[in-house]
Amino acid sequence: MCGVLGHLGINIADIAIAKRYYGALMPSLDFDVFLDTADTIAFRPGRDKPGTYLFFYQATDTGGSYSRHRTGLQHLAFIVPTRSAVDDVHRLALDLGSEIVHEPQEFPQYPPPYYACFWLDPFGFLLEAVCHHDRD
Repeated sequence: MCGVLGHLGINIADIAIAKRYYGALMPSLDFDVFLDTADTIAFRPGRDKPGTYLFFYQATDTGGSYSRHRTGLQHLAFIVPTRSAVDDVHRLALDLGSEIVHEPQEFPQYPPPYYACFWLDPFGFLLEAVCHHDRD
């Protein structure tokens, strides 16, 4: 038996914003749209690669505010194939108006090689693009 994470579901406050933001972002991370309904958008790894699908659902209770510092989702990390891809995703995050938490850089506190950038999506979720290679 193989224990692979099949999909991850995240409730968000505004599905229209999620569709615009993630619709622009996910192709740069090599994900394709899997499902697009009135209250859901989902992405799957591109080119029929195995991996975890990501679902965004319209929350029915938007009264509480999200914080990566409280119990719950801390961040989502997307592995990209090259350091240039990290830089490209960083530029796209800037173009999308994202708040950058960490510019693309080496993170020596993590097992090397670890080249990554971190940013916040429109809902405050911390996202990361990471490359585990020394060079492109």
